[in-house]
Amino acid sequence: MESPYPEPISPGKTRIGWIGIGVMGAAMASRLLSAGYFITIYARSPSKALPLQSSSSVPLTSDVVFTMVGHPSDVRSVVLDTNHGILAGLNPGGVIVDTTTSSPAQAREIFQAAKAKGCHSIDSPVSGGDLGARDGKLAIFAGGDEVVVNWLSPLYEVLGKVTYMGQAGCGQSCKIANQIVVGANLLGLSEGLVFAEKAGLDERRFLNAVRTGSAGSMVMELFGGRMIDRDFKAGGFAEYMVKDMGMGVDVVEESEDERVPVLPGAALGKQLFSGMVANGDGNLGTQALITVIERLNGNFYEELILDNKERLNEG
Repeated sequence: MESPYPEPISPGKTRIGWIGIGVMGAAMASRLLSAGYFITIYARSPSKALPLQSSSSVPLTSDVVFTMVGHPSDVRSVVLDTNHGILAGLNPGGVIVDTTTSSPAQAREIFQAAKAKGCHSIDSPVSGGDLGARDGKLAIFAGGDEVVVNWLSPLYEVLGKVTYMGQAGCGQSCKIANQIVVGANLLGLSEGLVFAEKAGLDERRFLNAVRTGSAGSMVMELFGGRMIDRDFKAGGFAEYMVKDMGMGVDVVEESEDERVPVLPGAALGKQLFSGMVANGDGNLGTQALITVIERLNGNFYEELILDNKERLNEG
């Protein structure tokens, strides 16, 4: 593939690679498989790939390679490693689409490295959790060359709705801002539910009463019932919120100018999610933030947390 522009993407011709099939990656790759695309799948834990491999045809090369891994360090290793990274083997004209929530500065670095090799890189993190990934309703934030983003639109349409945010790194900046808002909503929802319970209110009736008013949010719709049901299975891991919100709070470390925001709410949110990690709950879903507020109020159900952890280990 000399360039992504002349030949439109189609299930019969476009070869896709996918690296990272955790909670989000597996659901996203499955949607592309269901849409008829051939996918080469790589997983650092090979057993995770078995449900997908059974329905995929594995080509020798890929035109578009998606990544959905955990941390910026994982992205660097997977993409930029001189011996085994994606760029070491990607053909000229190939496209990297990184859907990991990662560093804007690193996204710009990967963009330049890809460009030097005659390839393309789009930083394309997503929001919507496990349900959004499963149902193809993710919010997708894209940074890089707009013409490449437009070329990728048939793939994005399978996964959700993409918004072009600007030059390389802007997709990641948008996702960090998104996580700051999500973290604040999760904290408000957690405190509202704890207050309602302490006040003797029926928690479900409370949610139904406020969801259509200004307190309502997508976070409430996705996680309110799960919090009440003590369902802390991860659609997004709590430990990743420490990373995501930290990239907003700590942006001064890599800032290229003086536009450094003061984010007291995000700093508090990062500390509360860090508390979850310190309590050994980092692999629970972000909705388990309510357990931190419950601990502070002396109202904590240890056996339910342990039950959630056992179900995670079984999965």
